[in-house]
Amino acid sequence: MATVPPAILRALSLSDPSKVQLSGLGSGFTSTGVLHAQVPTQNGTEERQYFVKTSSSGKSASEMFQGEYASLNAISSSVPGFCPRALAWGSLDEESNKPKSFFLATEYLDLSGAMGRSNGDENTPTSLAYRLGKLHTTPAPPDPETGRRRFGFPVATFCGDTKQPNQFYDSWAEFYANERLLTILKTSEERNGRDEGLRELVEKTAGKVVPRLLGDGHLGYSSSGEGEGIVPVVVHGDLWSGNADRGKIVGNGGDEGAGAVVYDACAVYGHSEFELGIMHMFGGFGSKFFDQYHRVVPKTEPVEEYDDRVRLYELYHHLNHHAIFGGGYRSGAMSIMQKLVKEYGDAK
Repeated sequence: MATVPPAILRALSLSDPSKVQLSGLGSGFTSTGVLHAQVPTQNGTEERQYFVKTSSSGKSASEMFQGEYASLNAISSSVPGFCPRALAWGSLDEESNKPKSFFLATEYLDLSGAMGRSNGDENTPTSLAYRLGKLHTTPAPPDPETGRRRFGFPVATFCGDTKQPNQFYDSWAEFYANERLLTILKTSEERNGRDEGLRELVEKTAGKVVPRLLGDGHLGYSSSGEGEGIVPVVVHGDLWSGNADRGKIVGNGGDEGAGAVVYDACAVYGHSEFELGIMHMFGGFGSKFFDQYHRVVPKTEPVEEYDDRVRLYELYHHLNHHAIFGGGYRSGAMSIMQKLVKEYGDAK
């Protein structure tokens, strides 16, 4: 068993180290483990369990854990039980002026008895379709500085190891063009070198396609002009099939039942369909799931552009994977942009 760092004990209000055990925590950019603690109660003691991540990667670890902390709590605030609540994050080097090691502690998510998503897709209150739909129909909280619901997020997040700044915008089209497409292009060029062909198409997509498909006064309105635009909701941000399962939150003093759960979030207050880009990119959800999901969250108007919007949202993840892993994902990004630019690139 690993020694539990004092900073984690204090953050979780665990006063007796002799009654706390930490297992796991290997080496690497991020190490994970499970913390078991005997906690006093009115009737004696009970075991609590926590999931812990640590990293000694300095500022990037600090920003990543802060972003995940805020992301998990944004989701759990909208749909309790859909993901583990983040309980604490901070420095492990409490006495250092320049800490390098950080931690994140969350509720413990038990997936050992998971039924598998294929058995949990019925549209019940614990299904993935229903819970994700509830998340995507719950308006995001107002921006505290303006009192308006805006597109962005209070802190930076990381999708993989790439940073997402998440500056707030009143326009979803401007947010997506600037904070996603142009930002990931810059990151990709910093890592892989300047790519004139890729840059040209990303800039055309951000400058022409995004305003045409996602622009204010268009997205959220039917072809006859009826509608109310879109309202920002909490989007998980990295919801591929490996970040969703069935399980239950345990060891927190409550008694959560099993249901669909998500984790490893990099949330944003955005358009609900942004979530669907990566879900389509890697598959694993199936047409039945999307049929059930859209009974809860109807396709945004104009419905006839739905498929192209999902492709546009998928594009970001191709570009992000290209930034992380290199050339293998470039062709997918280029193909999407060529099709969209051909269809919408001449928009005024």
